[in-house]
Amino acid sequence: MKKDIHPEYREVVFLDTSCNAKFLTRSTIETRETIEYQGKTYPLSKIEISSASHPVYTGIKHIVDSEGNVEKFRRRFGMRAGGKPEKDKGTAK
Repeated sequence: MKKDIHPEYREVVFLDTSCNAKFLTRSTIETRETIEYQGKTYPLSKIEISSASHPVYTGIKHIVDSEGNVEKFRRRFGMRAGGKPEKDKGTAK
């Protein structure tokens, strides 16, 4: 192997912010924060969802989205409440 071309592979703590679950594993991820875990200091990476909080693994349905999916779709693609697209006001035919 060539020297100095591979990222550092080290132990990292992943913190699931939705349920405060912590996992110690090895990774090459770059982090800025550290955490005291089991009497030792490790790099910390915060994640939003993991197997401890994912509905597929827990069987519990969580609502993670703070904005409704329908409203987000309508705003993104310009749909009216009736289901028809809004007319483009900028072009004349």
